[in-house]
Amino acid sequence: MTDRISSIQQALREAGLDGWLFYDFRGSDPLAARILKIDPARHMTRRWYYLIPARGTAIKILHKIEPHSLDDVPGETHLYLSWQEQHEHLRQALATIARSPRGPGASESASDARAPAKVAMQYSPMNAVPYVSRVDAGTLELVRSLGAEVVTSADLVQRFEAVWTADQYASHCEAASALRQIVDEVFAGIGRDIRKGHTVTERDVQKNILAGIEHRGMFTYSPPIVAVNAHAADPHYSPPVEGSSILQRGDLVLIDLWAKNKTPGSMYGDITWTGFIGDQVPARQAEVFAIVAAARDAAVLFVREEVSSGRFPRGGDVDDVCRNVIRKAGYADRFIHRTGHSIGEEVHGNGANIDNLETNDARRLLPRTCFSIEPGIYLPGEFGIRSEVDVYLTEREAIVTGLPIQTEIVPILA
Repeated sequence: MTDRISSIQQALREAGLDGWLFYDFRGSDPLAARILKIDPARHMTRRWYYLIPARGTAIKILHKIEPHSLDDVPGETHLYLSWQEQHEHLRQALATIARSPRGPGASESASDARAPAKVAMQYSPMNAVPYVSRVDAGTLELVRSLGAEVVTSADLVQRFEAVWTADQYASHCEAASALRQIVDEVFAGIGRDIRKGHTVTERDVQKNILAGIEHRGMFTYSPPIVAVNAHAADPHYSPPVEGSSILQRGDLVLIDLWAKNKTPGSMYGDITWTGFIGDQVPARQAEVFAIVAAARDAAVLFVREEVSSGRFPRGGDVDDVCRNVIRKAGYADRFIHRTGHSIGEEVHGNGANIDNLETNDARRLLPRTCFSIEPGIYLPGEFGIRSEVDVYLTEREAIVTGLPIQTEIVPILA
């Protein structure tokens, strides 16, 4: 853990920050536990603070009945009982990282003055990135009242939460490859069952996907999406327990599935494919798929060109590139979600999202992070098309995992 704290301090110095202040009350900031590697199962019922300075020793501020809450991390411990003591310890901690005035010629009295400490917290101005907005407004008011300048920790969170190790990348590749195999098996199974005259529902297909995930020793936090025809126009449709649609010849089928290995620290894969039960995909569905695929490929190409040139685009910039293709095709109002999301130990990770629609994600993509590209066109009462791939970045390359990429709607020969 000492090495991690040293790495955080180096990042703070590079960013020109005086410290990173973590705060939590009963799990209000799950990012704190993940970044600091604190056991999330530990019983903690009182407010705690952990200040990592750009230089020097970290400071813990803990309640007296829970003095061991932060034994996982290094630093000096200061215990409080009353709220007044809590505020005073926090004021003193922030004072230790307040800035001395710079430059020669400062008067003796001026040399005693200190500029406010610039500290990062899990806060996002105007709630632009809600994944990072974990600190409540009252706590921000408190920290500011004690003389600190609070800035967003969004880039720091991405650096210490969304960047993968080589083993984590390998775990993602295994998951993405397994999901691709499941797609092929599920589409083949639909065709086989219908040819035999069996009744197959959306719910049945969902159960088959879950069985394939379990058979491969993987885990998913929620069931996959299986949507037929007009149901596919609902991006978050889930087959009901009773009354899900029966699959028949002439149906469009959209499946969106995500899973990861059960080994701790493994990363998710997340893909979406569409198929058609029959020999000939209808022209309108094929046309819409071609637009979606073109938008997907334009986004991937943009990222590849930028990264290969040593530039890392903002998540919102990638969203714009993708969305413009669909807008020019006349379906701007039918692409009703962001282009993609960060992927990590949770399927929706805490790195930069590919989003300039739902949020203005101005964070730059980083090497050794992963995200989805998943444009869609949704036509209520008719059908929906989405195509989703995962993209992993190195220092000079953007790698699409879970190959092959879908290039046309899959005919499910029935």
